[in-house]
Amino acid sequence: MQQNEMDLFAVPEAFSRVCGVDEVGRGPLCGPVVTAAVILDPENPIAGLNDSKKLSEKRRDELFDEIKEKALSWSLGRAEVDEIDELNILHATMLAMQRAVAGLSIKPDLALIDGNRCPDLPCPAEAVIKGDGRVAEIGAASILAKVTRDREMVELEKLYPGYGIGGHKGYPTKVHMDALKKLGATPIHRRSFKPVREALLAASVEHS
Repeated sequence: MQQNEMDLFAVPEAFSRVCGVDEVGRGPLCGPVVTAAVILDPENPIAGLNDSKKLSEKRRDELFDEIKEKALSWSLGRAEVDEIDELNILHATMLAMQRAVAGLSIKPDLALIDGNRCPDLPCPAEAVIKGDGRVAEIGAASILAKVTRDREMVELEKLYPGYGIGGHKGYPTKVHMDALKKLGATPIHRRSFKPVREALLAASVEHS
């Protein structure tokens, strides 16, 4: 496991191939939930890894490229809007994490999961509260997941203008809520989320 100034979580020495897993996109009203799994190379350290939310967009972009170049293995996973609506956001997130770990070219002997719950995995797993700021591997995963999803939301704004998706990334900001009430929901909105359901209901009443 890579050691640096933000690594405050002790991993037993018996584990040599540790992957960090994190997600981005549980809270937004639209778009997929994106996850990443990363196994770092102790011989090729990356300085400045941290919770992606604590880094500037410029720094995240720099680290995004460095992680992909230097990690022993990395993989992205995702769950789409229809899966989120069918399974609920928690189970869809667990599914996306399973997909990220399954995509690693090197099989980990331990997975450290950001948060308080672990998906079912083919290796031992441990949840780490605030792990993206405590474990380098999870911090790296959070950066890959966030940059990937943020870039995708910028592209989706071109398909669905008027909602400000590229700015708020789908979160329920005032701009987003006002646009939902005015324009209704798009195909990328999560129908299982209450604000989206209410917007659809309001639109149907208005046009009935």
